[in-house]
Amino acid sequence: MWAYTVGFTVLPHVGGFLGWFLNRKEIPAWYEKLKKPSWCPSRRAFPVAWTMLYTGMGYASYLVWSDLGGCSSKAIVPLGLYGAQLLLNWAWPPLFFGAHNLNMAVIDVLCLDGLALGTLCSWYRINRLAALLLLPYLGWLAVATCLTIRIWKDNPEQKAGKSE
Repeated sequence: MWAYTVGFTVLPHVGGFLGWFLNRKEIPAWYEKLKKPSWCPSRRAFPVAWTMLYTGMGYASYLVWSDLGGCSSKAIVPLGLYGAQLLLNWAWPPLFFGAHNLNMAVIDVLCLDGLALGTLCSWYRINRLAALLLLPYLGWLAVATCLTIRIWKDNPEQKAGKSE
């Protein structure tokens, strides 16, 4: 059973790592030049935060999967919500850093917020610990959403994306 625990826990890191790897050159070349608010977290905080958040949400997804008896019909909605929010989470870096499309990044993060909240609510009825493990993620998403919207508002020339 430990292989399932590890697999579910590692899964969110895969997309997070790919998002970073594919867009890492855009951070010094583009992101550092954007107007950002004074409360913007340091670049060094992001990998630490995302490692903890991905680990927590991955393990929480294992708890829900396990409590529902694996890939049963009962798991479709709670794990479907989780999968959908994870895909939007993974889509944000390519939209923001890769395409420089602040419009789409804002839409993505707002949809992500709704799906993450829906995931937490659906998981609460199944496994309260799993739902509680999502709370730090929702807190970080609130900051990320505010930051994305603030960057979108403060950098009007960047809203539509790359003009190359």
